[in-house]
Amino acid sequence: MRIGPVTALAVLLLAAAPLAAASSRIFSTRTPAAFQQGTLANVSLDAHGVLALADVAERVAAVAEPFAFSFARLPDGWAVGTGNEGKVLHVAADGTVTPLFDAPEPVVFALWADPDGTLFAGTSPDGRIYRIAGGQAEIWFEPGETYIWALARGSDGALWVATGTEGRLWRVTGKGSGAIAFDAEETHLRSLLALPDGELLIGTAPSGLTLRRDARGGMRTVHDASLSEVVAFAPGQDGAIWAAVLASESSFLDAAPKAPAAAKEAAEGGEEAAVVVVVEGEGEAAGVTTGSRAADARGARSELLRILPGGSVEAVWSSADETIFSLLAAPDGSRLWVGTGLEGKLYVVEGERLRLEKDLEERQIVGLVPGAEGPALLTTNAAVVWRFTGGRERSGTYTSTALDAGQAARFGVFRWRGEAPPGSAVRLSFRSGNSAEPDRTWSAWTAEATGDEVSLAEVPAARYVQYRITLTGGAASPRIAQTELSYRQQNLRPVIERFTVMDPGQIPVPTGFNPADQIYEPASPNREGIFTTLEPSLGRDERTKTVWRKGWRTLRWKVTDPNGDAVRSRLEVRREGSGNWFEMADDLDADLWSFDATVLPDGLWRFRLTVTDAAVNEPRTELAASEVSEPVTIDHAPPQLRAARREAGGARLTVYDPLSPLRTAEISIDGGPWKSLAATDGLIDGRTEELVVNEIPAGARMVLVRLGDAAFNDRTFDLLRELER
Repeated sequence: MRIGPVTALAVLLLAAAPLAAASSRIFSTRTPAAFQQGTLANVSLDAHGVLALADVAERVAAVAEPFAFSFARLPDGWAVGTGNEGKVLHVAADGTVTPLFDAPEPVVFALWADPDGTLFAGTSPDGRIYRIAGGQAEIWFEPGETYIWALARGSDGALWVATGTEGRLWRVTGKGSGAIAFDAEETHLRSLLALPDGELLIGTAPSGLTLRRDARGGMRTVHDASLSEVVAFAPGQDGAIWAAVLASESSFLDAAPKAPAAAKEAAEGGEEAAVVVVVEGEGEAAGVTTGSRAADARGARSELLRILPGGSVEAVWSSADETIFSLLAAPDGSRLWVGTGLEGKLYVVEGERLRLEKDLEERQIVGLVPGAEGPALLTTNAAVVWRFTGGRERSGTYTSTALDAGQAARFGVFRWRGEAPPGSAVRLSFRSGNSAEPDRTWSAWTAEATGDEVSLAEVPAARYVQYRITLTGGAASPRIAQTELSYRQQNLRPVIERFTVMDPGQIPVPTGFNPADQIYEPASPNREGIFTTLEPSLGRDERTKTVWRKGWRTLRWKVTDPNGDAVRSRLEVRREGSGNWFEMADDLDADLWSFDATVLPDGLWRFRLTVTDAAVNEPRTELAASEVSEPVTIDHAPPQLRAARREAGGARLTVYDPLSPLRTAEISIDGGPWKSLAATDGLIDGRTEELVVNEIPAGARMVLVRLGDAAFNDRTFDLLRELER
């Protein structure tokens, strides 16, 4: 299995409960999904997320062909249908592999074996059905179809054949003797299940229909799945039927809609059909490939459905990551084996529960057939035959995925919960490293330890850690229900990403703030302090809008902590050129602070922000960061009129501001509307400006001039009175 690292939040259940200190954390694995991120060798995982020793399965033989697609049980072993060379192979119980038949077509998608060992093989493309018996093969039937997808022997002795790309069901009664039993509107008939009462179940693509054909030839739709392809059936208990359905991205086939008759006629005489299938997983083998899924695909890759006799359908399992390739029911219907890819996992459904029975190195389990002690399995990518032999494994291992602490960390203790019956044992080993995938730079596995809680003092500090559990059985298997691994990140200094002073008068308030509520009232943060702020204060990262309040300033900052620690903030102020800092506020949990700046005299000031993670770290391990603002002008003085004189029926004014640039200059005559005044240089943007009043009407009784600076200080004066001086 090839599993990448995961963070605690991504797959595992991360508990932040304190251990030695408030910043200690725990990787806690206690669900099936979390345990499945690791590697299981001879270990099973039940529906409740409990690890135990698995049933014994042995590797019978590896098949040299690059791909295997079909599987059938023979009296003396098994038959395997392959590609790219279209070979049918015999695998004996002792692992001997011998050729049965070498077809001229490249792929054998379907096999059927009668009880006496007579074998039927369906090849593609240029679909043909071959009969193989007594070491000889002969063409049994040529339906003239592109694909032969499935074969099944009916209760009346006929051989049923499901085909594509014309979506036809054929009934073959002898050599060269067959007829179309059903011509579907679907492109492919993908799967078959013959029922004892002469009925037949048919799975289609691309509409994902389950069809039922009765003994008299009547056809009806049993279920229309949300996914596109019904790939396998198996009988269940009490007349229920299991069905596996796939998304089109996971399919073996090109599930384009069935071509209309006119298009088919136009295509006659064209090129021969090619097998268009893509293999999930690794490798660059040319030719036949099987099932792919787009990288950006969303939703379920496959689903396991139970179709009840009354027509109701239950979705028992759905997976966005795994593709169901094969199903096999126990003779009494009490168990269902489910073969999947991309990771070669074999599941078992018992009652309403699904558990992981085997986790194979091979990538896909494409075939399941019954055996004396359990199923036999066929995998592809690589092609291997496995079989269950009865009993329970004597020992097995579970290896976790690489657990990501996010930063370099020290590891505390490992504990597990479950049971170890008398005569059984649970042994634990650990390693760590700083690469996401374990490699030769990681530490060696520690010596195996026992006990339900183990110190990790010998595990080197690193970002990633991995644990391995070895189970040894006695009269019964050990059972692991939960694991916990504690760690503490190396403390890193908080990072001040931004520290700014907002424009004069700007105050952020919550987006839902209603001034009529009068919730935000001036309040002093402490009895000794001079700074008036607003209460209640905003929480960190709360969404805000900006309002304006004359004379107020707001400090705003953004802080992150590499360890995810909670940080507290302190604000200080000093006059530019002075070495003395004075506290404004401390122990702040917010990311902004608004205050009445009128308590500060006019001049240049600097503000200092200090953030610390002391609240969640032990003494002498806490860290802090500070940042000083750019010089900030505190200006409470309004603009001034330096000189005014009459000029050509108007006036010329010289105005200035001690600290801030001028922002506006306006004039009102006899109570009329305010109108902008022009500066002689064209822009009002300096601390000193000359303004021109083009005309003062004769008989004007009141001429007001209003000046504003960048600090929003305003002054209004009577121009006529100033001109008379």
